Amino acid sequence: MLTFEHLKTQVSEGAVDTVLVCMVDMQGRLMGKRFHAGHFVAGAWEETHCCNYLLATDLEMGTPDGYASTSWERGYGDYVMKPDLDTLRPVPWLEGTVMVMCDVLDHHTHDEVPHSPRAILKKQVNRLKAMGYDAMTATELEFFLFEKSFDQIRKEGFRDLEPISGYNEDYHILQTTKEEHVMRPIRNNLWNAGIPVENTKGEAETGQEELNIKYAQAMDTAEYHSIAKNAVKEIAWQHGHAATFLPKWHHDKVGSSSHVHQSLWADGKPAFYDASDELGMSALMKSYMAGLLKYAGDYTYFMAPYINSYKRFMKGTFAPTRIIWSVDNRTAGFRLCGDGTKAVRVECRIPGSDMNPYLAMAGMLAAGISGIEEGLELQPPTKGDVYQGETGMIPGNLRAARDALHGSAMLRASMGDEVVDHYTRAAEVEIEEFERVVTDWEVARGFERA
Repeated sequence: MLTFEHLKTQVSEGAVDTVLVCMVDMQGRLMGKRFHAGHFVAGAWEETHCCNYLLATDLEMGTPDGYASTSWERGYGDYVMKPDLDTLRPVPWLEGTVMVMCDVLDHHTHDEVPHSPRAILKKQVNRLKAMGYDAMTATELEFFLFEKSFDQIRKEGFRDLEPISGYNEDYHILQTTKEEHVMRPIRNNLWNAGIPVENTKGEAETGQEELNIKYAQAMDTAEYHSIAKNAVKEIAWQHGHAATFLPKWHHDKVGSSSHVHQSLWADGKPAFYDASDELGMSALMKSYMAGLLKYAGDYTYFMAPYINSYKRFMKGTFAPTRIIWSVDNRTAGFRLCGDGTKAVRVECRIPGSDMNPYLAMAGMLAAGISGIEEGLELQPPTKGDVYQGETGMIPGNLRAARDALHGSAMLRASMGDEVVDHYTRAAEVEIEEFERVVTDWEVARGFERA
């Protein structure tokens, strides 16, 4: 990491000339400005501004209507981007560049914008702190690497996509050696940016990769995830390749997930651990997990925010379909890991690689807190083939997830009506955009035979 005083020294010595001043948008992307470093240290470190449509847009950067926070009628004014100087870090894969993350504030009141992803997660983290707990989390980033560059693929209409490898490379050393010209700089550059990378590995498909980062405080984890995702795309581009975090880029290929590991700590010790329990689970952990299960449908939108997200949920693919928990079972929606040890934790396997980590973790923490507050009891773990049974199902499409989000009394109480209504509208925008498009599948299926 980098202190502000050290940054000023680097700027005066000419080692740094650019500061990326970034916020995280609704989609989990880094948005912001490139400041000349001299101007940043002279005064811009205090605040800058951005258009408030950045938190009311879609993947295409369109300006859909229906948001209460901003609109054509309201004139699309400014938000304040307030740099958090504790997040200053070098960006080793970009010459002479450092980065800082920002809180997003109302231009007039300087209060945090409630539907800002950073503010949403911060609220749940602070709720836990008031209860005496720290939320410790880790995310796994899965993605696909392709032979061609982003520009080549786009110009060719996203057709005939060729992954960087020709066979399943799960844990495969030989094949991943062939990809080290991309993966090695990803690991090393992120490490040198202060992100505690643990490892990379091949995943269970052609051209599929996984990046693992050490567990940390929830706010840090969300930041690590967002920066790493951006870095993967930039470093792949620098080497002439494309990387995608689309959960399901081809119906014959397995999907990409982003599992979230979580536990609560108190006074620097794991509060989920109880040595006297058969599985090492404390009563706190059981209530927390019961909350995760009870409200899973409510926060599924935050884990799967697009039409494509739901193409991943298929039996026999290691992606979950049911709201159940099991002990070390990779097909369950919630997997107990580290049972019987101080590392006991719950892994939520529902989120896809397209999740916004701030929103997904905020939803989980809100559900876990509700489980604790309600004193919920955890049902016994499911055994055997967890694709079978009578348990509740994960919402099967974006419309079902939208309805569950909109109707969630728990999330409205935990996050506020404004936040829930805002992201309900975001889900509706995605549905409306998809429904007006005629797909290749429809044309090929019905052109002659309909």
